[in-house]
Order: sequence, then C-alpha cells, then structure tokens
Amino acid sequence: MDKRERKEVNVSAAFNEDIAEVYAYGEELFGRVAAKSFVSDIYSRIWNLDIEWRLHPECRHLPTKDKRYRNIILGNYLIIYRIKKVRILVLRILHEVKQRNRETEKQRNREN
Repeated sequence: MDKRERKEVNVSAAFNEDIAEVYAYGEELFGRVAAKSFVSDIYSRIWNLDIEWRLHPECRHLPTKDKRYRNIILGNYLIIYRIKKVRILVLRILHEVKQRNRETEKQRNREN
C-alpha cells in the first residue's frame, strides 16, 4: 500500500490567465499542436503534485522558513506553487524572459 501523503491540487485565477498566455505564445511560435502538447505537459506535472509536492525545490524568489513556496522548472517557465496543510495551490507560471523584463522595469521605476 502506498503511504505517500496526498494533497488536493488547485490552481489560482492568475495561473489560469498565465496558462492562456503560454498557449497563445506557443501557438504563435510553434503552432497549435506543439502548444497543446506543451500545455498538456504542464497540466500533467501540476496534477502529479498531489503526491509529488515534496519533490521540487524551494522557490528562491519567495524564501520562507518552512519552504512552503516551491517551483517546477519547465524549459524557460517557472511554475510556482504553495504548500498548505491539506492542499497545493498553483500560483503562477512565468516565462523567464518576461519575468526578467518585469524585474528590469521595476528597477528602472525605482531609480527614477
């Protein structure tokens, strides 16, 4: 009998917006079939978090003492999730380049 602790997996509204952007970007660059395949891979990894939530490293962008924020790296994307007592909440999926551009823009705004 498998004794691994299972947790319910939920996704945030922000994640749902992000995944639509991921699909649109993938479809524009690589076509519909590739975009569908990539989004399918993302969802497969997310739904496996019900038992594999401990597998992934702490998110270095959101450090906490109890390591409740974790991430999955998938190509140029970072999937961020939060571990709660009875469930996993998938917060965001961010593209590396787009995130870097946002951080650069924030830095410029602070300097002005």
